[in-house]
Amino acid sequence: MKKIVTKGIAILALGLAFTACKNDTKTAETSEAKVVEVVSETLDFKVDNSSLLIWKANKIVGGHEGTFNVAKGTAQIKDNALVGGIFMFDIASIKCTDIPVEEKGNAKLVSHLLNEDFFDVEKFPNAKFEITTVEASKVSGNLTLKGVTKNVSFSAKVVVNNDMVNITSDTFTIDRTEWNINHNSGKIMDAAKLGDYLIKDNVELKINVTAKKA
Repeated sequence: MKKIVTKGIAILALGLAFTACKNDTKTAETSEAKVVEVVSETLDFKVDNSSLLIWKANKIVGGHEGTFNVAKGTAQIKDNALVGGIFMFDIASIKCTDIPVEEKGNAKLVSHLLNEDFFDVEKFPNAKFEITTVEASKVSGNLTLKGVTKNVSFSAKVVVNNDMVNITSDTFTIDRTEWNINHNSGKIMDAAKLGDYLIKDNVELKINVTAKKA
């Protein structure tokens, strides 16, 4: 009986979304694009090339995770606090980190993610996040992906230390279909027919940005 229960728990865990569906992972507040607040007399911090956007996505059973590089960007600081910024993500830099890079499955997955089923990199080579407001630990900004712009809000820790700033978001989720990434979505296609090929709509994201005074 103990073995049956243990096996059942393991199967259930595999079927849950994104890292066994962490309880502390929150859905980002999403709304229509908002006007960017212009703050005067700010200090510009240039984004370091070590900065990353970390992603996780799941099917009914199993899933994948990886990163995007931050191609360029600027964080705006005033009175030792983050007040604005814009970050560009290089879609072609996408990596899958759960499949060894030497395995054929890695290159196959990355190629699929780059084609028109997902990010359509030839038409949309970059994604952009532009901060609209920062209130306490809550960062809001316009996320542009595949030509669609929506405002998203999430919690983040911001540390400003002399000539450097670190921005680390909590892990949050967005609904990929709001940015027209619809492949094998149960909202767009018949979920029953998709079966194990159904891909969950919620994608887990985490932003890690380091910027240095320009």
